[in-house]
Amino acid sequence: MKLFDVYSLFDVNIVKGKDCKVWDDQGQEYLDLYGGHAVISIGHAHPHYVERVAAQLGQLGFYSNSVRNTLQEELAERLGRISGYEDYQLFLVNSGAEANENALKLASFHNRKRSVVLTARHSFHGRTSLAVEVTNNPKIVAPINDNHHAKFLPINDLTPWMRELDKENVLAVIVEPIQGVGGIQMLTPEFAQSLEYFAHRHGALLICDEVQCGYGRSGRFFAHQWLGIKPDIITVAKGIANGLPMGGVLISPDLKPEKGQLGTTFGGNHLACAAALSVLDVIEQQRLVDNAREVGDYLMEKIRALESPKINEVRGRGLMIGIELDVPQKSVRQQLLYEQHVFTGCSGDFTLRLLPPLTFTRELADEFVERLKRVL
Repeated sequence: MKLFDVYSLFDVNIVKGKDCKVWDDQGQEYLDLYGGHAVISIGHAHPHYVERVAAQLGQLGFYSNSVRNTLQEELAERLGRISGYEDYQLFLVNSGAEANENALKLASFHNRKRSVVLTARHSFHGRTSLAVEVTNNPKIVAPINDNHHAKFLPINDLTPWMRELDKENVLAVIVEPIQGVGGIQMLTPEFAQSLEYFAHRHGALLICDEVQCGYGRSGRFFAHQWLGIKPDIITVAKGIANGLPMGGVLISPDLKPEKGQLGTTFGGNHLACAAALSVLDVIEQQRLVDNAREVGDYLMEKIRALESPKINEVRGRGLMIGIELDVPQKSVRQQLLYEQHVFTGCSGDFTLRLLPPLTFTRELADEFVERLKRVL
């Protein structure tokens, strides 16, 4: 048997990581400004993370959701306190797509007679059934997923959203406060607040997809907290467990659970909960939300200061940054990787996407900017 060949791969075999750096099987060191799709939140192989996960694995790695799991209860309490959502409820899953899938199901249970979901152009919410249907990429929507529930509308332009809400058939609005795959495009506070108001006025739930932009990455715990809104449902994943598969749905107290309504085999298992708790430990102890804001501002200033004619715009918040180029990003990204030994991400044809661990420092920012300068 061989692997199902669906990934475009770099010819690099990463075998080791430490904080914001990784090494390949030839011993070459790389600066990691991508964190494996924003998954590495507290740095590779953080000692507290390794210790707590290893201890839990030695005690109990998994048991099902048919028994009480006090680690889930502790995680819900801690996450509510650090995020400012102590009165919300937490349902644990395994990925961002699964989090969005369950968020949309909850919204549909709540608005049973409605069938339309409003979402943004250039959105990305996952690859499973409902999540991919509200993702604005026809290439990854299989015919069986294309059930015409989604309307794709431009961000920061309220008029078309109001027009659709006026039809009174919208069950939910789902948006990323900062679009990741869409190119680090940010909702404005004015648009977000108006969208929240009109969604609720028309009986639709507001879902914020914080899978990539949440968990401290923007310089606040959730990126929507820059916008002055309070969603009915918030989805998280990526950095929640620093590499172990985990996701979550934060649910308004106005939505009441019913036995058997949602379920998962692996979601919220003991090992993943231990990992997630260790992530919250480190985020609090090392002030990583503040660090993301401070170092992210510094990094964006340093990139802008290059005044390169090949850079059209630098945008983002915290350690979620887009560098829009006037040349295709592919060649720049490959030179950064193979010549300067830096991992970056991308959005579309012209934008480099930076998503380093939240432990990133000013010194590493200087190092990256120097290597970027050489390529440009």
